[in-house]
Amino acid sequence: MTFIDLFSGIGGFRLGMEKAGHTCLGHVEIDKFANKSYEAIFGKEDLIGTDITAISNETWRKYKGKVDCICGGFPCQAFSVAGQRRGFKDTRGTLFFEILRAAKEIQPSYLFLENVKGLLSHDEGETFEIMLQALDELGYDVEWKVLNSKNFGVPQNRERVFIITHLRGRSTGKIFFIGPGNGEATDLSRRVATNTIAARYPGSQANGSWIVENKQKIAIPVLTPERLEKRQNGRRFKENGAPSFTLTTQDRHGVIVKDGGKQPKILQKARGFNQGGVFEIAPTLSKSCWECNNFLKENYRIRKLTPRECWRLQGFPDWAFDKAKEVNSDSQLYKQAGNSVTVNVIEWIARRLYVEM
Repeated sequence: MTFIDLFSGIGGFRLGMEKAGHTCLGHVEIDKFANKSYEAIFGKEDLIGTDITAISNETWRKYKGKVDCICGGFPCQAFSVAGQRRGFKDTRGTLFFEILRAAKEIQPSYLFLENVKGLLSHDEGETFEIMLQALDELGYDVEWKVLNSKNFGVPQNRERVFIITHLRGRSTGKIFFIGPGNGEATDLSRRVATNTIAARYPGSQANGSWIVENKQKIAIPVLTPERLEKRQNGRRFKENGAPSFTLTTQDRHGVIVKDGGKQPKILQKARGFNQGGVFEIAPTLSKSCWECNNFLKENYRIRKLTPRECWRLQGFPDWAFDKAKEVNSDSQLYKQAGNSVTVNVIEWIARRLYVEM
């Protein structure tokens, strides 16, 4: 099956689709740094345009009869609980209709879309209803499902809604009739490699962040936002081996590392009726925000995830990261990982598209 990749970012959709046997005919991405990574990974020859709103209907019509599927993780900030959730009042929210404009001219058999779970509940469901009505008017039947990346072989708790539309009269099958498996989470060190992470980050960077070689027995995901907010319940810890928190472009993520020995302890500040104290890290701490007001005892450190680890959490192979690293800074690589789709989830759905054909 052939497809075009809208809002392509660093190519998470493309990589997953190609792993399932599909062929990309072009992509659209406005972020120049994401484009640099995408082109480093896939090449420069198939860029349709950068600003999707500036691509003419005539250009889209050239793909009619050639493209079977339009893919797109359209901008989610307008619907995300991490943002202001302004929906269609945010210009990024209206970019969904640019996908429909392309679909009207190309008339592909499928649309394969992704967004945050909050899209379904935004404005008490009215936003999603408007989208469904618009797709219906174009002649598409729609199915959707919320899937979590942690069930697809990556250790990241990331829920997203995936939408598949079928052009009436051309396809009638269902993609989500089989639920995802409970695949084991992938070790970020890849197990076959040394415990040492190749990238080097000196202790002077970001809260004394560091990397300990060959001391990875205790490595617990910790959310370390620059400002303590309710988003993802503020600073939290997870037990060893638990999935990472959801990658975003706003939150800092890290792991707590100790040179062997007992599980680290946390020192909790007294607040209100809570007297504070020293505690062992529990498998799961209470979700109450005030209980997340913790800091580490002496001799323990939090180091942030490396860019390579963030890309692995999104299912990207190291060869893709290595190519992107040649053309982009670490700050851009972090941002790109947070904005991407999880490759493993895309591949799982794409294989079902292949079967339906």
